Amino acid sequence: MSFAKVYSVQVNLLKGTIVTIEVDLSKGLHAFSVVGLPDKAVDESKDRVSGAIKNSGFKSPKAKNQKITVSLSPADLKKEGPFFDLAIAVAYLLSAGEIKFDSEKKIFLGELGLDGMLRSIRGALPLAQEAKRMGFEEIYLPKENAAEAALVEGIAVFGAGSLREVIEHLDEFSNKLSEKLGKKVKKISIQPKTKINYKKEIKGGDFADIRGQEGAKRGLEIAAAGGHNIAMYGPPGTGKTMLARVFSGLLPDLATEEVLEITGIHSVVGNTRGELVCLPPFRAPHHTASYVSIIGGGTFPKPGEVTLAHRGVLFLDEFPEFEKRVIESLRQPLEDNIVSISRAKSSAIFPSNFILVAAMNPCPCGNAGLKTKACICKPSDLDRYKRKLSGPIMDRIDLWVSVGNVDYKKLGGEGTGEKSEKIKERVLRARAIQKNRFGKLGRDISTNSEMNVKDLSGIVKLTKEVRDLLDDSAERLGLSARAYHRIIKIARTIADLENSEDVQANHILEAIQYRPKVNL
Repeated sequence: MSFAKVYSVQVNLLKGTIVTIEVDLSKGLHAFSVVGLPDKAVDESKDRVSGAIKNSGFKSPKAKNQKITVSLSPADLKKEGPFFDLAIAVAYLLSAGEIKFDSEKKIFLGELGLDGMLRSIRGALPLAQEAKRMGFEEIYLPKENAAEAALVEGIAVFGAGSLREVIEHLDEFSNKLSEKLGKKVKKISIQPKTKINYKKEIKGGDFADIRGQEGAKRGLEIAAAGGHNIAMYGPPGTGKTMLARVFSGLLPDLATEEVLEITGIHSVVGNTRGELVCLPPFRAPHHTASYVSIIGGGTFPKPGEVTLAHRGVLFLDEFPEFEKRVIESLRQPLEDNIVSISRAKSSAIFPSNFILVAAMNPCPCGNAGLKTKACICKPSDLDRYKRKLSGPIMDRIDLWVSVGNVDYKKLGGEGTGEKSEKIKERVLRARAIQKNRFGKLGRDISTNSEMNVKDLSGIVKLTKEVRDLLDDSAERLGLSARAYHRIIKIARTIADLENSEDVQANHILEAIQYRPKVNL
């Protein structure tokens, strides 16, 4: 046999794409070529594969006078990464007649070392999902990735440690020889279905450990209950960063489908290291992070921090210190819960449904408005600092809370505030009310922040008294239409936290208090 065909799969954006690998051998001087838009890592696979085959007990492809052509199709899809080493090695041995088995309905994935050992890859979960969707029945990949791939039901996952293990498992010649010699062939056992184990500890501490800041805690509770974006402003050292880190512990546990979705996203960028993402993600990029790292992009688009924070929290500390282009680019993710990236060679739409938690000082030095310290910022510095946040961005942040200095007497002793566990119970009850409300109306949303204008008029009924109060307040404050609607959403969340059927005047008044002040 001088021709063989096997199947592999590679990451394409956040999903997988099946790649057919064909190997053809012909007589002539030695040559080894890989065609089908391979990148450098794929092109170098011929050296890794040759070494792995030799060190697995077979004759090296380089030791034979033959022309080896490896074709990766579809030919117009750029092939990236070391996903195809195992598939190329198996296809070569099949075409050379060294092994024999039926390659249909089987997927091969993995990077090979020169010693024939299999090394882990990224994106195992979305790759296994694509293989299952396309009707494949078995997938062979490094054992480090087996647990992640075994989240997918309906496909047999085989985790192997080396090329030799895969060959011994599949090769009919090895099976027949072993039967003659009376030896048992070492078979790879199917990876059992992976169970999701939720971690119960709350990362970053507990709300009870934070002294004072009751107003900020209340704002964060509302944000968690309704999925609202929130900004905290105040002098340095008042606990804004600590509050943000504790905040993620208030969010509900991820559903099974969300675990699969988020683990797949983080696996594609190589963040999982074989582990599942079972808790809402908490992403906190530094304020010097580039536009592409936050939003995503590149010649061939890759997800950024707004996508890695999907179903979780994106914490932007020192918010105005981020590049203005980065801040303005948050408009689409905050409004539509997606980010659309268009490049000359390709385009992509990535999910970005996260809660933004921003923290900022009142001025570059942080002392503006303090009685105990003088602000040393120049007027030009203050103007530049405030101009970094445009009106459209401030409108898209639902809650603005002040985090002031704490009385020194409160800093000593043990924390006396509510524990995160108690606050989370209220958040979960409010979320359940919202989910039940939207479910009855056939809406595929789960939080108040996701309501559109039509939902607000149909779902949130305001009495004439409450509506007049809201209209009068909006006129006095000069609110935009977007801010007007966001006040209704926040008021609805406050009512849900109090288990109130209707939005009352006090809910509207509290919601208005969270709009940004003119001078932060």
